[in-house]
Amino acid sequence: MYVVLVYDIGERRVAKMLKLCRQYLIWIQNSVFEGEITEAKLKELIFKAKKIMKPEEDSIIVFKSRDEKWLEKEIVGHEKNRLDNFI
Repeated sequence: MYVVLVYDIGERRVAKMLKLCRQYLIWIQNSVFEGEITEAKLKELIFKAKKIMKPEEDSIIVFKSRDEKWLEKEIVGHEKNRLDNFI
């Protein structure tokens, strides 16, 4: 499946969450990640994220799609992490 993950995490925990999410998905903008991931890997990521989070203060939102082709993405302004620069 293809996901877009967005998090709002307290400043003290941001670095840990960033490091965790980069292990599973592609960073595209501050606190925003996207990419192909299996259901099992997504569950694993969320399980590990819950250990970092304070549920009364922090949140994660995951948008799921069957495939990237079903998701239309429009970028307005500067794209922070371009994916088309790989050789």
